[in-house]
Amino acid sequence: MESFLYLCSPNRFSMAIKAAFFDIDGTLVSFQTHQIPASTIKAIEQAKERGVKIFISTGRPVAIINNIDPIRHLIDGYITFNGARTFIGDEDITLMPIPEEEVRTMITDASCRNYAVVVCGKEDIGIHNHTSIFDDVFVHGLGVTNIDIHQPIEPLLHQPVLQLTPFFSVEDERLILPSMPHCISARWNPRFTDITLRGADKGNALLQLTKYIGISPEECIAFGDGGNDMSILHAAGIGVAMGNADEAVQAAADYVTTSVDDDGIRNAFLHFGVIS
Repeated sequence: MESFLYLCSPNRFSMAIKAAFFDIDGTLVSFQTHQIPASTIKAIEQAKERGVKIFISTGRPVAIINNIDPIRHLIDGYITFNGARTFIGDEDITLMPIPEEEVRTMITDASCRNYAVVVCGKEDIGIHNHTSIFDDVFVHGLGVTNIDIHQPIEPLLHQPVLQLTPFFSVEDERLILPSMPHCISARWNPRFTDITLRGADKGNALLQLTKYIGISPEECIAFGDGGNDMSILHAAGIGVAMGNADEAVQAAADYVTTSVDDDGIRNAFLHFGVIS
């Protein structure tokens, strides 16, 4: 299916690709099948055989990365919580918690205005003010079934909180964020957003990770489909938006490939000579 949108020529990029970064939902994993397409698995295997390092770049906390088993053995490291925690093996490269006062500001607001918030520590996750929208989006839409909705949230608030995921509108977001001056929002779904510490984003995490492993950001290719991917598409030498990405994400990319369901990752790898 030749429906690529060519925003750049592969000749523009002369450096060999040494690392590839992949968002999960809507990039690696189809929203339609909830699986990684066979063409994507094969393409990543081929890139790995050529010496390309493979990294995950997701808004998901580590505890709910439950849908990438076919490629898990190929992964060299992870950007998680939208960049608030980046790690290789047991070594944390970024670890950026939200100030406790601002965590409690959101919890209080959620109670007053009656919206659900997923609270994410480094290892543990809980939900404050559980509502049906959480089940609709996380359980049924994203296949997240391992968050205990009955677990008290207070013990989590005494630990470093790396991300808050409130289920509310853009308008609600604008009301609360001025009261959380150290935080930023990375929305990749109209029904919720991810709140992290300012500076904790996927693009900054890529810069820190590449410095740690001794390569240049220009030697990286990054794939994404959501608003929380825009920073990493800018940071990488080649930023690739999936064909199913929002218009703003496509506009931020160097190249727009086909959708996740139409061999998008394989097609971009072929276009830039990462595989043949």
